[in-house]
Amino acid sequence: MLNIGDTLNIEIKYSDSREKFKCKIVDKRGHQLLIDYPVSEKTGRTAFFLDGTQIKVSFFAKDNAAYMFESEIIGRIKENIPMIIISYPGQDKLIRIQRREFVRIDATVDIAVHPINDEFKPFTTVTVDLSAGGAAIILPPNHNFKPQTQIFCYLVLPLSNGEYNYIKAHSKIIRIIYGTKGTRDKAPIQFIDLKEAQIQQIIRYCFERQLSERKRGM
Repeated sequence: MLNIGDTLNIEIKYSDSREKFKCKIVDKRGHQLLIDYPVSEKTGRTAFFLDGTQIKVSFFAKDNAAYMFESEIIGRIKENIPMIIISYPGQDKLIRIQRREFVRIDATVDIAVHPINDEFKPFTTVTVDLSAGGAAIILPPNHNFKPQTQIFCYLVLPLSNGEYNYIKAHSKIIRIIYGTKGTRDKAPIQFIDLKEAQIQQIIRYCFERQLSERKRGM
């Protein structure tokens, strides 16, 4: 599941700062991983950990599922590049990070809305919030939407590494929230029958947004 070149997210286990660090796997040797020197997401500076430091490590697998494991800084070694050695408990000890469909984040994401049976003309808009279970979207003027209307949604999720995830979601309008004082109507929608990989892609986007907002707050 873990491969050379994969990105790891590191957090010091016993720390109040909750600072996050990123690194890459350079080599694997049994129950040890060799990583390049972690870089702080907050400052962009290289971090130096003492041997014996207890850490929590998380990563995204190729299917976009998120996993974590507890580890320890064992030592350091210099071959082609300087590396840190951390313990790895093995694949059977990985903890899958539970899906958080009901945790919504404020997010303005481009979304295209298409009819299933030509009930309306396709339109583009943005979300107001987003979770792995659904979103709230801004509706166009003079719409004729009703609760329970089923639609197709196409979302574009920009990731921190510069890549984009494209999600096609069969969805259902839950209700209409009518605007006041000139504001546009909104509609909470529920995603229907998303594939596991799509759910994990949305969770990853939400997770990265939460980290970004936390960094701004700090």
